[in-house]
Amino acid sequence: MIIDGVTPSNEGRGYVLRRIIRRALRHGNKLGLSLPFFYKLVQPLADLMGEAYPELLKTKSQVETILRQEEEQFSATLTQGLKLFDQVVSELKGDIISGNIIFKLYDTYGFPADLTADIARERNLVIDYDGFEAEMSKQRERSRSASLFNTTYQVADESQQPTEFTGHKNLSQEKIPDTGKILALYRDGNFVDSLNAGEKGSIVLDKSPFYAESGGQVGDQGWIGKTNKSFFKVLDTIKQAHTHLHLGKLEKGTLHIGDEVIAEVDAKRRAATVLNHTATHLLHMILKQVLGEHAIQKGSLVEPERLRFDFSHSAPLTEIELRKIEQRVNEEIRANYEGVVHISTPEEAIAGGAVALFGEKYGSKVRVVHFGPSVELCGGTHADHTGDIGIFKITAETGVAAGIRRIEAVTGNGALLYIEKREDEFKQKLLQSENRIHALEKDIQQLKDKLAGSFSRDLVTQAKVIGNLKVLATVVEGLDGKALRSAMDQLKQQLGTAVIILAMVKDQKIGVVCGVTENLVHQFNAKEIVSMVAGQIGGKGGGRADLAEAGGNKPEALEKALQSVYTWVQEHS
Repeated sequence: MIIDGVTPSNEGRGYVLRRIIRRALRHGNKLGLSLPFFYKLVQPLADLMGEAYPELLKTKSQVETILRQEEEQFSATLTQGLKLFDQVVSELKGDIISGNIIFKLYDTYGFPADLTADIARERNLVIDYDGFEAEMSKQRERSRSASLFNTTYQVADESQQPTEFTGHKNLSQEKIPDTGKILALYRDGNFVDSLNAGEKGSIVLDKSPFYAESGGQVGDQGWIGKTNKSFFKVLDTIKQAHTHLHLGKLEKGTLHIGDEVIAEVDAKRRAATVLNHTATHLLHMILKQVLGEHAIQKGSLVEPERLRFDFSHSAPLTEIELRKIEQRVNEEIRANYEGVVHISTPEEAIAGGAVALFGEKYGSKVRVVHFGPSVELCGGTHADHTGDIGIFKITAETGVAAGIRRIEAVTGNGALLYIEKREDEFKQKLLQSENRIHALEKDIQQLKDKLAGSFSRDLVTQAKVIGNLKVLATVVEGLDGKALRSAMDQLKQQLGTAVIILAMVKDQKIGVVCGVTENLVHQFNAKEIVSMVAGQIGGKGGGRADLAEAGGNKPEALEKALQSVYTWVQEHS
């Protein structure tokens, strides 16, 4: 089942799979298997049947991952559920387990009723199926109540004739106008003969260019009315049976049943929605190619601003996978495939390779939408060419349920606006980072200056007196060239009359700074002294009489070279 694209869930065939897995896990638990075990059966099955069933070899890792996740998820549930079951049995008077207990095991711990029935039979107990079904009915009623369209637009009567949808049109026009006849008007959910200015309600037309919310694509907005006489602002379009309900508010004039009206869709909003919808077709195809055939659509939302696409997959997508998916979708966009639509039966279309969505209800005739290699059954509105999408940009990838991932994306102008926003955010962060770097560099320099001051105070005591002057030749650590020169300036001030050589070693490279106080430059030349040292450490130097620098690459000779400074000064005094 997993190889065929089914993933464990709480509805439909996914729930059947989950029940099968959980029944197997309970039997493993009875055998004393407390650690995950079920997924380990995939490998021996592949060894035994892989040659006859090659799909098993291709998807073995995927099947193992899904089974292990389901097993780990159910492990704690099984333990808690069995504890509750044992507690119920210990307090049971008679041999019947009540329906509300069965429902609690199902609703709170994920125990299917048939699993509870298995355990009950093993203990010679009976379960109250009727009571359980009564609790389930109450839950379904609560769900229905919570999901009702919470507005006074809701129509009580669904007996209207089908609305003819005329909105599959070329969007190159600036507007999408059409004409229609008002078949019904509703206010506060009740049938009325007319709507007056200021009233909210819904309108049913015999034909309409407004797309009604379906297949994840949001309903159209726009206006309905008579030129310069009445204006009904359409805020949403929904389906009730085969009827399109145009929901909104009459801004001007009066509308009556039987009126011939102009119906005009917000073309800019529709066009943006169309690009996002078309992109979901390409995304669905690419997900299957990149992740595997198991990556089937589980839900979608297509709005003018963005698209959201839910699909079967057991693990978060990596950055590499997301980048590949995005690149491949954009390749399909640049291929500029023409949108080709033909009418077929569902059976013929699926046999011809068209993708049908599981759980979707199809009539005897379906629209088959082609964009190059992408072929799907779809009643929505689409671009004329994939190139119209412009660009596809993924904005988020998240998990929404066990085995279900979600990709959010933008297209066209929305994608450009998203990229521009991210660029602005990046530039702002870059500016903040640069300002922080500059502030930190300033702090570091201040610390280095303090460190240089500390070094200079410590080094003063190391200076040797030769005649009427002081000489200091030593290695310092933790200072860069700038801090080294700062330490030199401070040492000159502190020593008064002196010849100073400071050296540092980093990555086997030597840096040397030589300073002579101003009152000695007539007698000693810093450039001459530093050149003498540089010759011993494999380098050369240069500079002024009062300050000179050198480099070298023989750190092993540095100590001897520094000691020679004292001898040199003494000889030239």
